[in-house]
Amino acid sequence: MKVFLNGQLVDKKDAVVSVFDHGLLYGDGVFEGTRVYNGNIAFLGEHIDRLLDSAKVIALDIGMTKQELIDATVDTCRANGIENGYIRHVVTRGSGTLGLNPYLCEKASVIIIADNIKLYPQEMYDNGMKIITAGTMRNMPEALNPKVKSLNYLNNIMAKIEAINSGVMECLLLNPQGYVAEASGDNVFVVKGNKLITPPTWCGALDGITRSKVMQLGRELGLDVVEQVMTRYEIWTADEAFLTGTAAEVIAVVELDKRSIGTGTPGPVTHKLVDAYRKLVVEDGIRIDF
Repeated sequence: MKVFLNGQLVDKKDAVVSVFDHGLLYGDGVFEGTRVYNGNIAFLGEHIDRLLDSAKVIALDIGMTKQELIDATVDTCRANGIENGYIRHVVTRGSGTLGLNPYLCEKASVIIIADNIKLYPQEMYDNGMKIITAGTMRNMPEALNPKVKSLNYLNNIMAKIEAINSGVMECLLLNPQGYVAEASGDNVFVVKGNKLITPPTWCGALDGITRSKVMQLGRELGLDVVEQVMTRYEIWTADEAFLTGTAAEVIAVVELDKRSIGTGTPGPVTHKLVDAYRKLVVEDGIRIDF
């Protein structure tokens, strides 16, 4: 496997960063996850835009333009023969001192990994997944804006631990006010009548690329798509519920905290959105010329 590291494609075993890298020491950096479908890197432009925006917010100079990042991503996929897979972009602050001062770091480290991922078993995509509400609250947007995909995912990991220890693979995170924010790594949607509802990002949800695409697809299907403050009541009483994310794609939620949602099976709107999303990901993006 070849990994892009600071302008070069190197063997996996040689893709290393310093133990003084602030990404390792403090989670100081940003990342993106992108998927490849039949040689098409889905929504790559939007993902790179978000990577650059995240870096700007934390005052991190990536040192590469949008087009350079796109070209490096395509080259990395081509070098590894990835026609279907997953891409992880990681930008760290770079090597510095043991102190917090980010301005003492030499320059950012840019890493692109093209490999494979399987987030959930196929059975869950077929039958839907059961989730719990985590006791861990979502970080306050005033502390760390959820629109920034930073390398510090400890808040999400703490919630994920609760889910796995409870015998499920995913969980719901509430914000400090008790409103629904997101899942540990995915956005949350519910269907109620002709409405497709998702929490606004200011409640603590990532402004997900898949989220925005599903909202677009929902409108094309004639649904009334709204961002609305949501409690668990809206999920428990929904006709359908599902999660969205680059790695997760679109997956139905059929139970929350031992309460069945809708019929307890993936619903018709979820099925339509899954089908529409599968068509979109092979068309919308940047193709790899093998």
